[in-house]
Amino acid sequence: MTRQAADGLGCKPIARLIAFADAATAPVDFSIAPALAVPKLLKLAKVDKNDIALWEFNETFSSVALANAKILGLSIDKMNIDGGAVALGHPIGMSGARIVVHLCHSLKSGQKGVAGVCNGVGGA
Repeated sequence: MTRQAADGLGCKPIARLIAFADAATAPVDFSIAPALAVPKLLKLAKVDKNDIALWEFNETFSSVALANAKILGLSIDKMNIDGGAVALGHPIGMSGARIVVHLCHSLKSGQKGVAGVCNGVGGA
């Protein structure tokens, strides 16, 4: 929704999407596809990874977040701070929406966050 539409409806935005990116790898490596998409995203957004307050990665398996953190050189202290899909749920068909909404509610005013999901055919 545009800022003008939100204002017209009397809604106060809690977050703003500044960029998105996707990437793909071989299906066998689907769990690390977010590590390919994140650098593209940061470049598009003109944001350094050190400026990201919180990271949310979908945990198809608990190793997904850890593998992507290792590849990207991220602190796990800023990742899935309330638990990931293993703890909060992995609703089929809306995992990405759950992650983005949770991230929006977790960020403080002015902070930036990144949400990443992978799919079973190698995309993120």
